[in-house]
Amino acid sequence: MPKTMINCPNCKKSIQADINQLFDVGAEPAMKQLFLSGNFNIAQCPYCGFQGNLAAPIVYHDPEKELLLTFVPPEVGLSRDEQERALGVLINQAVNRLPQEKRKAYLLRPQTVLTLQGLVERVLEADGITKEMLQAQQNRLNLIQQLLKASPDAQKEIAVKEDEKIDAEFFGLISRLVETTMAGGDQEGAKRLSELQKNLLSVTTFGKLLQEQTQEIEAAVESLKEAGEEITREKLLDIVIRAPNDNRLKALVSLARPGMDYVFFQTLSEKIDRARDDGRKRLITIRERLLELTAEYDKQLQARVANAQKILDTILQASNPEEALLQNIPAIDDFFIQELNTRYDAASKQGDMEKIEKLKKVADVLQQISAPPPEYEFIERLLEAPDDNTRKKLLEENRDQVTPEFLNVMTTIATQSQSSEDKEMTEKIQALYRLVIKFSMEEGMKAN
Repeated sequence: MPKTMINCPNCKKSIQADINQLFDVGAEPAMKQLFLSGNFNIAQCPYCGFQGNLAAPIVYHDPEKELLLTFVPPEVGLSRDEQERALGVLINQAVNRLPQEKRKAYLLRPQTVLTLQGLVERVLEADGITKEMLQAQQNRLNLIQQLLKASPDAQKEIAVKEDEKIDAEFFGLISRLVETTMAGGDQEGAKRLSELQKNLLSVTTFGKLLQEQTQEIEAAVESLKEAGEEITREKLLDIVIRAPNDNRLKALVSLARPGMDYVFFQTLSEKIDRARDDGRKRLITIRERLLELTAEYDKQLQARVANAQKILDTILQASNPEEALLQNIPAIDDFFIQELNTRYDAASKQGDMEKIEKLKKVADVLQQISAPPPEYEFIERLLEAPDDNTRKKLLEENRDQVTPEFLNVMTTIATQSQSSEDKEMTEKIQALYRLVIKFSMEEGMKAN
């Protein structure tokens, strides 16, 4: 995002801020995720510590869905003419990026949205996410907030009363909130959410089912470990036959599917032929259930592989593979990485240099995405320095790297370190944090 100099809304000192008013997802697919995350137009003052969203006119453009949406926050205080001029400049930028053949009538009719939330809803609605679905998600969030505020006894009463609402999606939402809260440096908040999730496991219907499935997976893992490092089909068959319930069978299939091959089932059939009466009936039942479970597992596996292949094909066929990859980041998983490696190996054997180059570009972008932000490298250099004088010299030599983004990362690391058991490292990070803040303030005073 472009850097803009603004006055801090709190202390009025001049600071840099990332301001983005045009979200043109046709030209920059990654802008869509940025917009939906809400993590944009945020100011953080290195002097007084203020952090908050900045109000600014916004244009959202998605040529594929023929969406051209505008929003002007009331608090910016622009007259109607000023609004039209500001939005007109942004709309022209979006139109000028389009080739002539893609300029359609919708560009002449930008749709005004009255609230930022309304703008988000319009974007999601175009993706098939209805207001009802959003409301259901909001209801889950409200229930989580209610549970977090309640005492342990009241929490249990609420959970029992709202049992039907506490389902797989509810638990999934809590897990995502834990990850997000941890990433934001709120260790205490993440701990409270984790404790809530743990408490709900024992008092809700779905929680008990989830707990039972988890226990069966753990028991299945343990039984496979006990069989030794080199587990044979005979040992695996014995573990399967001794499985106490269907959940254990499901867990064993998910953990040991490769071992349940033709020879495995042939061995089971031979065992059935030798068995008698009730023992024979039980083994037949197990075989039928295993065939169902393995077929279901294979179907799910094939679907995930096919999805990875489809996504990779889409990326490779795009005019800009790097942008196409960024647009599909939420769908990137281990299956995608495996498919990418498989195709790279095949292209290398065939000597297909054009395909190798395309696949390498995709791999390079993935590596860049997974790499830590550049700010971390500078922080590591500072931490490795032998003393404060050396660290201050490094800061002076690299003052261009002491940006609001750098200070934000430094603040997050300092906050997270407070819950670390490594007291020596915690003290080192805290000392560096104080030094960085002091240096930043001194630089700000010089600039003013």
